[in-house]
Amino acid sequence: MVEVLDHHRLGGFKTDAPILFWNNPLGSTSSMVALCYEQLGVAIPKPIAGLLMAGLIADTLNLTSPTATEVDRQLMERLSRIAETDPARLAEEIFSVGSPLMTMSARAAITADCKEYDANGRRFSVAQIEELSFTHFDEKEAELTAALEEYAEARGYVFSALMVTDIYTQTSLLLVCGAEAFLRRIDYPRRGPRLWVLEGVVSRKKQLIPYLLDLLHGMIKSHP
Repeated sequence: MVEVLDHHRLGGFKTDAPILFWNNPLGSTSSMVALCYEQLGVAIPKPIAGLLMAGLIADTLNLTSPTATEVDRQLMERLSRIAETDPARLAEEIFSVGSPLMTMSARAAITADCKEYDANGRRFSVAQIEELSFTHFDEKEAELTAALEEYAEARGYVFSALMVTDIYTQTSLLLVCGAEAFLRRIDYPRRGPRLWVLEGVVSRKKQLIPYLLDLLHGMIKSHP
C-alpha cells in the first residue's frame, strides 16, 4: 500500500510503514483528486475534469445525496467550467444508460457495487444500484432474493442487503436476506417478507450503514 485517499468510514487495517493517509468526508473521492490537483498547483486537463465530474455525479446523485458537501458543489462548478460540460446534462446521460436490473444478472446486481462490513466480528454486505424507477424491480425480486440468500450463506454473513435507489423520487427499496433476529429489527415500512421501503434514503454510507450497524449492535446485545 502506497497511500490512501478515501471518503468512506474507517475500517480496521494496518501498514508495514507510514503512508500518506487522507480521509475526507466529502461526497466523492473524485473531489479529493480534484483538490490534489489544486493543492499542487497543477492544471486539471479538460478530459480529466470531465471524468472527475462523472465520478462526482455518480457518487452524489448529482449533488442531491446527503453526502454532498459545499466543497463538492464548488468543485463541480470549477470542473464544469474546465470541461465545458453542463452537470445536469452529463448526469442525464450517465443515469439513462440502461437499467442495471435489466442489463445485469441477479448475481452481478448484488455484487457490482458491494461492500463488506464488520461489527464485532459479525460480517455483512450491502450492495447498491441506481435506477430511473422501480418499474423492473418486481419481475427481478425473486432472482435477487435467491442470489442474496446464496451470497450471504456462502460467506457466513449475518445478512446481505441490496439497496435499489430511484434517483428521481429519492427513495430506496431495501432487500435483505439473513438472520431472522436481525430482519425483525428493521422498522421501515415493509413491502414484502424481505423487502422494505426507505423514503428519502439514498446514501448507503451516510444514511443506511449507520442504521444497519445500530440494528446489528442491538441484536448482538440481545443475542451475544
